[in-house]
Amino acid sequence: MRERIDHAWRVAGTGLSFLAFGLGGLFLGLCVLPPMLWLVRDPERRRRWARRIVQRSFAAHVELMGRLGVMTYEIRGRERLARDGLLVLANHPTLIDVVLLVSLLPNADCVIKSAVARNPFMRGPVRAAGYVSNDDGAGLVEDCIAAVRAGGALVIFPEGTRTTPGQPLRLQRGAANIAVRGALDITPVRITCSPPTLGKGDKWYRVPPTRFHMVIDVQEDLPIAPFLNGTEGADPSAGGEALAARRLTEYLANYFAGDPSRAGT
Repeated sequence: MRERIDHAWRVAGTGLSFLAFGLGGLFLGLCVLPPMLWLVRDPERRRRWARRIVQRSFAAHVELMGRLGVMTYEIRGRERLARDGLLVLANHPTLIDVVLLVSLLPNADCVIKSAVARNPFMRGPVRAAGYVSNDDGAGLVEDCIAAVRAGGALVIFPEGTRTTPGQPLRLQRGAANIAVRGALDITPVRITCSPPTLGKGDKWYRVPPTRFHMVIDVQEDLPIAPFLNGTEGADPSAGGEALAARRLTEYLANYFAGDPSRAGT
């Protein structure tokens, strides 16, 4: 009986969490961010304030989920995120990892789907924070490089969507192209969720048998230089950017899959 009551409470808590997230985004977009946009003239200052507000609201949401007994979490290497101009690449096992990771970054920039930018609950915060939309195919890589060089912490999930359970990790090449063409070192973040929940195709009410525990493990930077000078890949001066990006993508797939022998770490 006790297990059934606990399960029912966590289903209710998960539902409340989703409701709070949607209403919170709507409240920010309608009541909090518009006055700031009117009062703060400098565009860069507006973006930084908006991103800080989003960070604080995400941190409050994580705290809410913890207090409701839905989840627990652990952060490792958080000090590595306390820098400007980061290219943060992470695996994507669950819906909640986005919220938890952004809650650690006061100046987070994100590559978002155009559908998210049009979502009525997220549209206001997304526009105010100046997140990069993935519908600008031609200029996307340049926009991302510029975002990092401007001092933001650009968060990208190279899979492009949540991990499909039981299938090999498949990464898109966009993140590697950004790193190679911008000559940007990578701050990798390994994320685990146990028991698995809110993965690709999961319904929100299909809660696991116990509270899920998330680990955000911020690793040491991966230098891009070896992939640019021929040690690990190709020489861009010889027209090898595409090859360097492909090899970097393969490296990252093994890295995030936890295969040290193939990823070299």
